[in-house]
Amino acid sequence: MLDWDSIYEIVLELEALYPQHDLDKVGLNTLHEMVIGLPDFVDDPALGNDAVLTAILREWYEERND
Repeated sequence: MLDWDSIYEIVLELEALYPQHDLDKVGLNTLHEMVIGLPDFVDDPALGNDAVLTAILREWYEERND
C-alpha cells in the first residue's frame, strides 16, 4: 500500500509505469493525478500538496539519473 510518505516506493511505481515520460514536462497537477492513479495508492488525494509532489519529482529525477 502506498501513501504520501512512501516517496521512494511511489517513484519506483511511476518509473515502472512511465519509463519514457519526459520529467521536464511533468507538472505538479499531472504528477498528482499519476500518483493517485497508482493501483496501490490508498492515501487521501487532498494531502498531496506541492511540497510532497516536488519531493516525489526530485526523487524521480535522482532515480532516473543515477
